[in-house]
Amino acid sequence: MSRATEGTGDADPVRARDGDDDLDRARGGDDAAFTRLVEPLRRELHAHCYRMLGSTHDADDALQDALLRAWRGIARFEGRSSLRSWLYTVATRTCLDIVTTRGRRALPVDLGPSSDHAVFGDAPLNDVAWLGPYPDAGLTGDPAGPGARYEQREAVELAFVAALQHLPGNQRAALLLFEVLGFSAAEIATTMDTTTTSVNSALARARKVVADKVFPRTQQPTLRKIGDARVREIVAGYSSALERGDADTLVALLTEDVTWSMPPMAHWYRGLEAVTDFAVRVPLTSCGSWRHLPVTANGQPAVGSYLWDEDAAAHLAWSIDVFTLRDDLIAEITSFVGLGHFAPLGLPTSLP
Repeated sequence: MSRATEGTGDADPVRARDGDDDLDRARGGDDAAFTRLVEPLRRELHAHCYRMLGSTHDADDALQDALLRAWRGIARFEGRSSLRSWLYTVATRTCLDIVTTRGRRALPVDLGPSSDHAVFGDAPLNDVAWLGPYPDAGLTGDPAGPGARYEQREAVELAFVAALQHLPGNQRAALLLFEVLGFSAAEIATTMDTTTTSVNSALARARKVVADKVFPRTQQPTLRKIGDARVREIVAGYSSALERGDADTLVALLTEDVTWSMPPMAHWYRGLEAVTDFAVRVPLTSCGSWRHLPVTANGQPAVGSYLWDEDAAAHLAWSIDVFTLRDDLIAEITSFVGLGHFAPLGLPTSLP
């Protein structure tokens, strides 16, 4: 991570200028001109909505709503700030409205203690708003703004986004706008219709909560240190172990304090003994029935896991398994169970 500085959200390539033809046309009601203006910023705005809301599907809805609000309000945009700053204001306020009505998203670790042994017949908890994986294609290792502390991929890592969910909406927004996007406290105050003093107070409280919940070392420097070849070996080893029912190979890839969780299932496991007991009794009993496709999610290595279905005569989408690595071993496995996670990551819903 680069050192945090009080940057400006106006330092971007899309500027509001009096002579901007597309801006003038958009103000006059030209939908195509508006689309050209916002398209270069759509990807980063979507990532911002995901960080705020913890769900790709919620981010889709929030961005659509925010751009509709922006389209309706573009005639009143006077260009006192950059178009980027203005769009982030609209998107942030849209997300804050959603946070107020839907609350925060969770992982199994937020709901209760870990289980010592495998739990059979673990039923999904569908009344919980679960955190979901995020398709990171298009995000880079560069900061989103000149004053940003986090790389773009760092800022969608599971631990960071999960920690954000423990913050009230105003603290969540302030931290993201300052640390991730490089806006100044004064700009954030304008965005959130509050004072600079309130923004600084929100930042101080938010930083403390996040620092208590996020690893000191994020995944991006860890992955660079491990190297792409070793990361591919780990992912392939995990996939092969499950497909062959090879407990020894799987265990050799795990840290002593490894955790494995499977939202929307409530039960989760911590430590090599508990995780091994779960693995041997549940996924490894289906050896020969699994297939996997490597992918990345949340800036981390992952696989799409497919389980054989006799009736369909195919391997059907089961879960997106996202790995958190430490010292070239797997320290966390988060298996997001559900068909709906596959399409956003560009994965098919079945394999032969």
